[in-house]
Amino acid sequence: MHAGVAGLLRDRSRPPGKAPIPAARVAEIIRLTQEPPPHEATHWTLRAMAQTSGVAASTVQTIWKAHGLSPHRWRRFKLSNDPAFADKLTEIVGLYVDPPAHAVVLSVDEKSQIQALDRTQPGLPMKKGHAGTMTHDDKRHGTTTLFAALNVLDGSVIAQNMQRHRHQEFIRFLNRIEHEVPAGKVIHVILDN
Repeated sequence: MHAGVAGLLRDRSRPPGKAPIPAARVAEIIRLTQEPPPHEATHWTLRAMAQTSGVAASTVQTIWKAHGLSPHRWRRFKLSNDPAFADKLTEIVGLYVDPPAHAVVLSVDEKSQIQALDRTQPGLPMKKGHAGTMTHDDKRHGTTTLFAALNVLDGSVIAQNMQRHRHQEFIRFLNRIEHEVPAGKVIHVILDN
């Protein structure tokens, strides 16, 4: 009664419990987690980090979970050896994120060796109580190549199928892009290779 509202926030009859871990110690655990372990291991384990940092394994687990760290998980990646990789990446991502004014940004790709297939016999239509049917085998009519250009601003697609996949067909597709883009627009083409 003598402590008032502040006395209700803390029960004097019980021990105060454990003090929270200082922010500097949490930062040190995060820094250590992002470095390779000093012992012969591929990654940090909960127990190894707890022993190194002098806290309980459950505390390390709580810190890792709060900061989205999973040292036992691996993702494979490969960085480019190109010395101008960062500049090129910035330029290309910039075209996607903030396209220049009065310009058209197209993401161009091709898919070659698409099989043109057809069923050997026509299927029967679906009727009440019966599913539609189709044969299990196909007739192969050869292959085709699809060239496509996606306008990153409005999502429209310029596409063309061609019988072959050579530089002549690709140049014809680029000419079609130039023909379909309104006059006076600068064209930026992003290619995968």
